[in-house]
Amino acid sequence: MKRLGGWDAVLLYNETPNLHQHTVKIAVVDASECDDFGFDRFRQTLARRLHLLEPLRYRLVTIPGRLHREMWLENCDVDLDYHLRRLQVGPPGGRRELDDAIGAVASIPLDRSRPLWEFHFVEGMADNRFAIIGKVHHALADGVASANLMALGLDLPNAPQSERDDYSADPTPSQARLVGSALRDHVDHLVELPRLVWDTAAGIRRVRRKSRSATGLARNFHPPRTFLNHVVAPGRTFASVTLPLADVKSIGKRLGVTINDMVLAVTTGALRSLLMTYDGQAEEPLLCGVPMSIDASPDRISGNELGTVVVSLPVQVDDPLEWVRLARIGATIGKENATLLGPELVSRWSSYAPPTLTEWMFRRIGTGESPNKLINVPVSNVPGPREPGRIAGAPVTEILSVGPLTFGVGVNITVWSYVDQLNVSVLADDATFDDPHEVTDAMVDAFALIRHAASTARADANTPK
Repeated sequence: MKRLGGWDAVLLYNETPNLHQHTVKIAVVDASECDDFGFDRFRQTLARRLHLLEPLRYRLVTIPGRLHREMWLENCDVDLDYHLRRLQVGPPGGRRELDDAIGAVASIPLDRSRPLWEFHFVEGMADNRFAIIGKVHHALADGVASANLMALGLDLPNAPQSERDDYSADPTPSQARLVGSALRDHVDHLVELPRLVWDTAAGIRRVRRKSRSATGLARNFHPPRTFLNHVVAPGRTFASVTLPLADVKSIGKRLGVTINDMVLAVTTGALRSLLMTYDGQAEEPLLCGVPMSIDASPDRISGNELGTVVVSLPVQVDDPLEWVRLARIGATIGKENATLLGPELVSRWSSYAPPTLTEWMFRRIGTGESPNKLINVPVSNVPGPREPGRIAGAPVTEILSVGPLTFGVGVNITVWSYVDQLNVSVLADDATFDDPHEVTDAMVDAFALIRHAASTARADANTPK
């Protein structure tokens, strides 16, 4: 048994009927040279690796009276007949059909009485391809932990895989043991509280002492009202597109920025275009929430070790190079503020969130009409495997990933790199866009504008005066 971390529990309590808190991971497999690849082969492979994929064997255990946050029963029986499902897409079995299937899977919350995951084996795709849609509750793992967990499920080069088809299930603990453990934890929390209050006050003082201003950047806690921000509907839609990672890196190097800066700049251009279409204006910068990993250990396969960097996206400007420059400034300031405040501070406070009250509060926020005072849009950028992998002997050609929607925000943009790809995934509710591919199309267009502007600027710099 182990207790959910503070962030893990908050993500659990944040779940409402219209805000499902699962993440979705998708692997596209090319079986054109693997005659025996199929559902049965995949099921057999998963069963023999389940002992490695520890979070998939976790089950929630609620504390009597909800005296404390839930615990994980770490080794429980897993019914693969329930957790593995077959899904048929319609013809022609291309990207659009797969995206529609992903949206349908994402629309249904997970059953909390079982381990919090499902795998959907997608058949009917063109060119002898298959896809595995993994739906995993965010309380189990953040982006870094998910990437590490996925690596254990893939056949990666020079990575030996241990396989067996048995493991020991743990007994459910007694009520008395659960209550006793909760009370001991509360005593420890009381001991730690004065230090946390001191660290919080010190962090706030550091942020206030820092005096920095930049023209055209948004103010924290003042996100403008946009068509993106409303009470989220329960249905989900999904869209995806691939950008060439080498080109993103090359342009970023030319402009002196990171891949993450490039992702934010491309997102800025895309959102500016969408704001002009839906709101008829883009006059104020947006506030973007960017998850920041506190623990990037390659061995961590569960839990959430996250901070959040709030970044200004300069959608009010129309120069693509300014998207890059100002996005970089916004990211730098956001990281500095997070560091000054203390990247672990919010995570530490989340450990004190009372279960019943926190759930009630999130339900009111998630279903109420009050505007989001934190961000306009979440954007994640997670580095995935750099080496091509295989599943049950068949090569994986793409890996996609997307996080959940948050209250008051009808879209989530997640970028996940794999080998030479930068894969963009968009999850939206079914009320924000008629077609979520409007977002991915806008991302492609924005990247093209940045690439053209960077090439033009370089040509001008090399032209003799």
